[in-house]
Amino acid sequence: MKEYIEERAIAIGQYIVETNSTVRQAAKQFGVSKSTVHKDLIERLPDLNATLAEEARVVLNTNKSERHIRGGLATKAKYELINSKQESHTGCA
Repeated sequence: MKEYIEERAIAIGQYIVETNSTVRQAAKQFGVSKSTVHKDLIERLPDLNATLAEEARVVLNTNKSERHIRGGLATKAKYELINSKQESHTGCA
């Protein structure tokens, strides 16, 4: 494995553990795909740093179990924004 890939896998693992971020947030932060983040954490990191890999796995499992809640909150916020825009346009007559 190339050195920069090893360094990235460790950096992503540390980032996720420290910030409790999602795979999507980590991918955006590091400028890679979600698939790359997942592969780094699940396949590469255990060979490089088993303790960090386990800590990252705990965060990923927590995020996975909570994702339906985040999705619902995002949808609620979206429609609240749409409704507030519609109300402001109807009040400007």
